[in-house]
Amino acid sequence: MKSKKYKLWFLALFTVVSLSSLAQKETGGYSIYDSSVISPKGMAQQNEFMNNTYDFPAKPRNQMEVGISGGAYTISGDVRAKFPTLGGAIHIRKALGYLFSLRLQYLYGNGKGLNYIPSGNFAKNSAWAPYYSAPVRQLSGQVTPSKPGVTPVPVFYNYKAKVQDLSLQGLFTINNVRFHRQKSGFLIYAGAGIGGTIYHTMVNALDASGRPYNFSGIASGTDPYKNRKDVLDKLKNLMDDTYETEAESHNGRRPEIGKNTLKPSGTLIAGMAFKLSKRINLAIEDRFTIVKDDLLDGQQWQEAPIGDATLTSDYDAYNYASVGLNFNLGSKSVEPLYWLNPLDYAYSELNNPKHMKLPKPILDDTDGDGVIDQLDREPNTPAGCPVDSHGVTKDTDGDGVPDCKDKQLITPTECQPVDADGVGKCPDPECCKNRMVDSAAMGCTIGDLPSISFRGNTSGLISDAKAMLATVASKLKSSANCNITVTGYPAASKASQALCNKRVDAIKAYLMEKEGISADRITTNCEVGGGDANTVDIKGASK
Repeated sequence: MKSKKYKLWFLALFTVVSLSSLAQKETGGYSIYDSSVISPKGMAQQNEFMNNTYDFPAKPRNQMEVGISGGAYTISGDVRAKFPTLGGAIHIRKALGYLFSLRLQYLYGNGKGLNYIPSGNFAKNSAWAPYYSAPVRQLSGQVTPSKPGVTPVPVFYNYKAKVQDLSLQGLFTINNVRFHRQKSGFLIYAGAGIGGTIYHTMVNALDASGRPYNFSGIASGTDPYKNRKDVLDKLKNLMDDTYETEAESHNGRRPEIGKNTLKPSGTLIAGMAFKLSKRINLAIEDRFTIVKDDLLDGQQWQEAPIGDATLTSDYDAYNYASVGLNFNLGSKSVEPLYWLNPLDYAYSELNNPKHMKLPKPILDDTDGDGVIDQLDREPNTPAGCPVDSHGVTKDTDGDGVPDCKDKQLITPTECQPVDADGVGKCPDPECCKNRMVDSAAMGCTIGDLPSISFRGNTSGLISDAKAMLATVASKLKSSANCNITVTGYPAASKASQALCNKRVDAIKAYLMEKEGISADRITTNCEVGGGDANTVDIKGASK
């Protein structure tokens, strides 16, 4: 019968664990920037953290846990316990940190026990001695009854104890800090506590009529160690369930509350909790309590069968294996800290910085060309030289001489390589390579030259104009017999004529200073009404 009860108990426990495992969820913690969960006492620290003057955020307010549980209650003492009986407990728990919490728990248990081995050393046991004759071992080694003329009768120790305790426990969460994943919906915890235990124990020494039981035939002719079930069945048929006799006690020599003896106790705890929601979790726990007393089971001495006077004495203990539901209570607060992973914020900030105070970037440009050093492919560009988007000096015609030093800005490919000033030497045409030409008699063959346009009343040269003048200079350098005439066409007004003179002088000055053309090869002229007032023509002329 008991084996079936054990099977049912373990089946129920397995079902609870399975259902709880299915209910596990990941929990994402809380926002470190949510000041609504910070207590007034911690706001100063939180403000310093938000202002990046302190590295650590304030600890948030966290919910308090209340719980209720029920389970198997068993007393371990000198009398063998019956199949675990029921017990129940309630508690409140508060986290002091992410790993440690305090719990105040009240426990009620109703334990029972029954020996299947007969005992005879009860001569001084106030529960059994008044009704049964116990054998007494004499100094001579003989065993005689404690009551003359009465046959010694073995008894089967039994008890029913109502036990209550109140204990303060410290619990440590074992798997709370995780380095490679967020906090899961499953906790393992362990701890210890101290408290006070009160108990009241009764024994079943008499039948319903108030007469002692006749145990003499229960164990006769059989070995109770080998036939435990037979002995227990006989005891069940013989005995009722009254537990009418006060068990052996301290008789007021120890503190009492009512009829209950008060003793200090120590507790060891181990358990698992499965998260069902943010406010509810299911706990499976085992609690073992040692009481500084040896009378929880109504028997101080543990003894061998009748006729053997070997006695031992030690403290009794009880075990409470339970399943319970816990509820988190509190508003404007986070879950109890033992459900949170304190590394959540640190890893989140490393992966996606939101609060990190970064220094202002310093982007150096050593050569001052407008391209930062990290992207500059030419970190030592000469001052005043235009560069491309990579910081490399521009070379429009690709002749190897930067534009800022090239006196011939656009050198035709066929006229390259060039000299140090970027001026190339163009080859003679194919038709003229083998002809002997008298250059002095041939005259100027410089060909068509470009016209330079100006905008409005300006006299400065734009980039396109300078490029065209570079072409003019190149042709002059390759045509030694040619000079040029620079002609503008002003209106009849003095202002227009003055502007014309500035423009032709600017062209002459550029050819002389930038392109190295001799002044005696350039003639300037302004002809009133000869053409467009904003255009200056350049024409070749023989020397």
